[in-house]
Amino acid sequence: MLSTTDSPALTGTAFTVEWVPRLASFGRAGALVSRHGAGRVMRCAAAARAGLLLAAIPLLTAGQARTGVVTTATVMALAALVGVLSQFSYLAAETAGAAASRRAERPHRVQSVLLAIDQGAMLAGPAAGGILLQQTGPGGLLAVVAVMSAAAAATAPGARAAPVGVPGSAPDHRPSPSATGSRPAARAGWATLRSLPALAWLVAGLAVSNLATGTVQAAAPVIVVTNLGRSSASVGAVWSLAAAATLLVVAGSRPAIDRWGLWRVGGAAATAASLACLAVAAVAQTRHFPAFMILIAVLMAAETGMTVVLRTARSQLIPPDAFAPTLAATIVVLLLPFPLAGVLVACTPPDALGQVLTGLAVAQAAALAAAFTKVRAALTPRAVAAASG
Repeated sequence: MLSTTDSPALTGTAFTVEWVPRLASFGRAGALVSRHGAGRVMRCAAAARAGLLLAAIPLLTAGQARTGVVTTATVMALAALVGVLSQFSYLAAETAGAAASRRAERPHRVQSVLLAIDQGAMLAGPAAGGILLQQTGPGGLLAVVAVMSAAAAATAPGARAAPVGVPGSAPDHRPSPSATGSRPAARAGWATLRSLPALAWLVAGLAVSNLATGTVQAAAPVIVVTNLGRSSASVGAVWSLAAAATLLVVAGSRPAIDRWGLWRVGGAAATAASLACLAVAAVAQTRHFPAFMILIAVLMAAETGMTVVLRTARSQLIPPDAFAPTLAATIVVLLLPFPLAGVLVACTPPDALGQVLTGLAVAQAAALAAAFTKVRAALTPRAVAAASG
């Protein structure tokens, strides 16, 4: 967007628009997973995504031959629809992963492996997509992704699989009462989140942190191109380095949590994220592009460390029979700052981004400190009761 329009405001606006359909889909996704099970939702979403991609191929190839209007409309609609279907798959996968964590002796190890899969896909996916787009065009790219989606649909548990998160469920399960409709399930999810103060504080603190991180992500093209004087290609290099750093953190989080504990590692990650965000704000107006790259990598790696803590905590704290709608509620809270970050970047002149990021970094540090303090205090009675029992 920045390279074609040269508009920082439109760049921030595009970042906002990207998130709207995704956020709108989580409530319905949580209800469907509770009602039909994670395996069935995963299978249906992947199959629908494959069919949608295959249907778009002739429209895109024909549109390129005739006019750019058809191509533009198809790409925008495809992005929104595929994004929604991907969120259904994501929620189903997270629900299944939480069930695996509850059965594991060391749940953080399961969550770190799942996160490594996510981060590995984020590192390899854009690179593979760029190569396919260059070598085969949009038709070849969409065909390959459609095949992968079809493979996901074929390998996911089918309709007879027991739903994850419903106690005592069998292949011929009955849905839980809270899952009979999207609105009751959504209300049950929010009610469960409010009833878990430890999780609520953690989610609130990470939401504020996501506003700072999301603003950095939305502003990165503007900072790199406008403030640091680099090319648009340099933005991709920034995120490639960040993705590599997150993989290292995921690999190191397992032995670190085994040795120092979940909350000490989470506190260290929160401290690193706050300091890195402050430093990013300081170099946003300079010409030190290598320093900016390194700081972004540190920031995203620290965010990944906190994500391991969050995923482990919610897999242990959320009751299994309410997991999917409660997970949907936590995801909405955590992702809502991203479109807000896009609006913030759209309304901020490029030369003022440093000051905005500084203020957000201070808010991030305060929110994370309060969140981790409250979480440890909320969990202490639980630990004492468990020990005395």
